[in-house]
Amino acid sequence: MKSSTSPDSFFDGLETWKAELTVLRNIFLSAGLDETMKWGTPTYTYNGKNIVGIAGFKSHFAVWFHNGYFLKDPHGVLVNAQENKTNALRQMRFSSIDDIDRDILLVYVNEAINNQKQGKVFKPNRDKPLIIPPELKSFLESNPSLKDSFDSMGKGKQREFAEYISTAKQDKTKNARLEKIIPLLEKGIGLNDKYR
Repeated sequence: MKSSTSPDSFFDGLETWKAELTVLRNIFLSAGLDETMKWGTPTYTYNGKNIVGIAGFKSHFAVWFHNGYFLKDPHGVLVNAQENKTNALRQMRFSSIDDIDRDILLVYVNEAINNQKQGKVFKPNRDKPLIIPPELKSFLESNPSLKDSFDSMGKGKQREFAEYISTAKQDKTKNARLEKIIPLLEKGIGLNDKYR
C-alpha cells in the first residue's frame, strides 16, 4: 500500500483487503460519518471528533473505535490491541469479507456516536510518576541544551520520551532511540506531536 493524502487515493492504492475495507468505508459513510485521513489511514469523524478508523494487516483487517473503552460490546467482538499500552482504543478484527455484519457494526458505530454526543472521552491518568530511565538521564546530563529543552516540556511529553527509551530491550536499540530523539529535542518537539 502506498502512502496517500486522500481517502480516495488510499483506497485506489490498496493491494490487499480492498473490497473488505471498501465495505467498511461504505458502512461508516452511510452512518453519517465524515471521512478524513489521519495517521495515513481513513478515519471517520462526527463533528470533527474521531469515532472509528480502518486498517489492513497481514492476516486480518480491522476497525478501531477511538473511545471504544466506553462501548458495551454486547457481542464480545472488541479487543484491546495492546494491553497495558492502549487505554481508549478498541479493535474489531475480521479475516474475510463474510465476517462483516453490517447490523452489528452499526450498533457499535451508533453507540460510539452517541457516546461522543454525550461527551464521553477517555482521559488518560496523568498522575503516573515520571520515571526517567538511567540512559536518558545520563544522555540529558551530558547534553545541557537538550536537557533544557526536555525540562521545558510538559510531564506528558517527558513521559513519552522516557517510555520510548525504557521500553527498548537492547542497549543497541536504546542508543538508536536516543540518537533519534536529538532532532526532536533540538526543535522542542514532543515524540508524538505529529499525531496530535
